[in-house]
Amino acid sequence: MLNKTYPYYLANVAVAANTDLEVTDKFSGEVATRVAMADAAAIDKAIGYAVEAMPAMRAFPPFKRQAVLEHCVKRFRERYDELALALCIEAGKPINDSKGEVTRLIDTFKVAAEESVRIDGEIINLEISPRAKGYHGYVKRVPIGPCSFISPFNFPLNLTAHKVAPAIAAGVPFVLKPASRTPVGALIMGEILAETDLPKGAFSILPAHRDGADLFTTDERFKLLSFTGSPAVGWELKKKAGKKKVILELGGNAAAIVDGDQGEKLDYVVDRLAFGAFYQSGQSCIGVQRILVHAKLYDALREKLIAKTKSLIMGDPKDEKTFVGPMISESESRRLAGWMESAVQAGAKIVAGGKVEGAMFEATLLEGVKRDTDLYRKEAFGPVAILERFDDFDAALATVNDSDFGLQAGVFTDSLAHAHRAWDLLDVGGVVINDVPSFRVDNMPYGGVKDSGLGREGVRYAIEDMTEMRLMVMRETW
Repeated sequence: MLNKTYPYYLANVAVAANTDLEVTDKFSGEVATRVAMADAAAIDKAIGYAVEAMPAMRAFPPFKRQAVLEHCVKRFRERYDELALALCIEAGKPINDSKGEVTRLIDTFKVAAEESVRIDGEIINLEISPRAKGYHGYVKRVPIGPCSFISPFNFPLNLTAHKVAPAIAAGVPFVLKPASRTPVGALIMGEILAETDLPKGAFSILPAHRDGADLFTTDERFKLLSFTGSPAVGWELKKKAGKKKVILELGGNAAAIVDGDQGEKLDYVVDRLAFGAFYQSGQSCIGVQRILVHAKLYDALREKLIAKTKSLIMGDPKDEKTFVGPMISESESRRLAGWMESAVQAGAKIVAGGKVEGAMFEATLLEGVKRDTDLYRKEAFGPVAILERFDDFDAALATVNDSDFGLQAGVFTDSLAHAHRAWDLLDVGGVVINDVPSFRVDNMPYGGVKDSGLGREGVRYAIEDMTEMRLMVMRETW
């Protein structure tokens, strides 16, 4: 069960300003809790406090930043079950996936604690010509300034952690807008951060409706905006962001290639494809949407994947047997059902699943989907995957690249040459060999190209974005 109400956090302090935001249980549709909602005045105050906190955050030494992060790790472990259940209720995420996300939350803060004390600089040899004789260069990294964070509904713990934990490690104050559909996990995070000795104004966590939160994007006091969410929203925010640095982690329609040498490994491949396509109801920007299978294996893999897809249990996410829970809302379910119906009208065939009731969308597999349909071209962001065959590996790579997106891709192959060819030619941020594109470890550089975004997350890489290089040149005296 969730608390009856949750405050927001303004300059490190819990504020029970109102109970205006209703958060629903995504399976039952009933109101599960109510959350304080920030207005423009509260957001403006938070930004002001963040600016005022900048000198104290610069002076807050790395060992203290590390202690804050280690405290969070300890408290997340103590509140593991509470965090998992809150996530299960507010996001409709199956409880096993919810527990996995709490584990990743802990991992991300652990990595940030380690990185917080090794934000190093370098010495540059400037004596590249006679005119520079006696000059020496030194570079250190300094906090960029107050940061604006906007996090999504689908991984409301871990994707928030990928903004908050590096910010603490880097010594930057931040104002966070969690997704209004799933704010509870971020507010529990705020409760735990409020237990630490972070300087006043170091953090604010403010649920707000999108149409009332322009300051997160437009206010010039912010020096960086980090947004994770839909491409349409992300690119529009970039237009409005002004001079600040912008990091965008957006969508994808990720593909997995199954090479012709995988015949003896089909059971493993099928298990991973089913996981990648349908875990947490397909609501992952690196979920498997397109499955390209070599012609010699297509029929055998198709049969096994259909059986696997039909075996997945759909139901109450609080039941540990459930693999497919509800989508985030009925409107999202209806949107995807419309895309599926249009694809079928254009000649596609549903070979598994296809049933839709409210927010519950059955794990669904199609083949024969035309490449000009929304279901193929756009991000499905739901439990739907598309099967297609190929004869030539290079042609399969070209098919993967025939997309407006470029986040991650998966390639199942025993050929080192094919693995390197995929790495060379696929226009994506990451290539995963012998697993699905849905694989992510929280210290790796993660991000995309094309419409999938700008910049990279992963704790060390986020710290680099949240800091700037500052050069000192010293001339020897003679």
